Amino acid sequence: MRDAVIVEAVRTPIGKGRATGALAGVHPVELLAHTLRALVGRSGIDPALVDDVVGGCVDQVGEQAMNTTRYAWLSAGFPDSVPATTIDRQCGSSQQAVHFAAQGVISGAYDLVVACGVESMSRVPMWSNVPPGADPFGPGVAARYPEGLVPQGISAELIAAKWSIRREQMDAFATTSHRRAATAHADGLFDAEIAPVMTDAGLVTADESVRPGTTPEILAGLRPSFADPAFAERFPQIDWSVTAGNSSPVNDGASAVLITSSETATRLGLRPKARLHSFAVTGSDPLLMLTGVIPATEKVLRRAGLRLDDIDLFEVNEAFASVVLAWLQETGTDPAKVNVNGGAIALGHPLGASGTRLMITLVNAMSLRGARYALQTMCEAGGLANATILENLS
Repeated sequence: MRDAVIVEAVRTPIGKGRATGALAGVHPVELLAHTLRALVGRSGIDPALVDDVVGGCVDQVGEQAMNTTRYAWLSAGFPDSVPATTIDRQCGSSQQAVHFAAQGVISGAYDLVVACGVESMSRVPMWSNVPPGADPFGPGVAARYPEGLVPQGISAELIAAKWSIRREQMDAFATTSHRRAATAHADGLFDAEIAPVMTDAGLVTADESVRPGTTPEILAGLRPSFADPAFAERFPQIDWSVTAGNSSPVNDGASAVLITSSETATRLGLRPKARLHSFAVTGSDPLLMLTGVIPATEKVLRRAGLRLDDIDLFEVNEAFASVVLAWLQETGTDPAKVNVNGGAIALGHPLGASGTRLMITLVNAMSLRGARYALQTMCEAGGLANATILENLS
């Protein structure tokens, strides 16, 4: 039976997703093209051997329209005979790209495939693909949920209320994320995965959103980000504790992994880093929206035939601190094993790139810490979540 292994992994630094961000001057196609060149260059493969390039991108409009992944491959200077496609499973888009790529290898449809993702939130702001007045849901959804769905920030507040998560807990969690990320940068733990980007302002080498001086006291001074009288009346249980400090920022970035089978890796002289052991994707309540990481974790463990205690490291995307804290409550996982080098609250969350970014960071952490199994899961808008189990081969 064929397997699927990661043989190379690389990402850009993550820039702040605003006009003054370090990567704001770089077109998203060029961000991803840079990452693809680094991936192919590091692996030493002939790019003509790639069977497909599967990329994630959430706001596919404007500069991210027209199948961004295809044009990034062409911009990188690689053969036009290699196809590419761009997919959207919201925040988990590039993790889903990994799933599709690995499933293609396991089935025999692919021998060598790239899974990747990009998002330039400074150039293509969130919700740019929903013009004012447009209804992306349609009448059937409106009839099924007559009180209306809510923005993700309100879902994060509802999660905090349901799991009795206090503001102080969320701010402490965010502080830990920044501390771990700052320590990882200082110790050079991200050096192997980052391909620095040259911009008009100079070389960008590090993630821009990490704030080493973050403290709970500083975060306590921030105002709630989503307080709204209309939602306050509808959801009186909310105490409005989600802020910019305990949520992920908006960011720019790209990331990519090269996936093949063990057999093809041997034939091409490539060294596997990790085996893509098991996959799961779930749907959940679209109102709470971000809780799918809980059933996704259960599902992928069941598929793998593993227990939670078998997993040495976890990456749970820090879209909001309340999401990870609720997941920790439900699973009982040791927080010391989760997001060990910081998460999206500190490192950033360039939507379409985050799935492969988390996976790259996780693969490297497994190698450095001698972990056998690791689990990655991400919440996604609309009540979705992906989960992946990796097995260390390094």
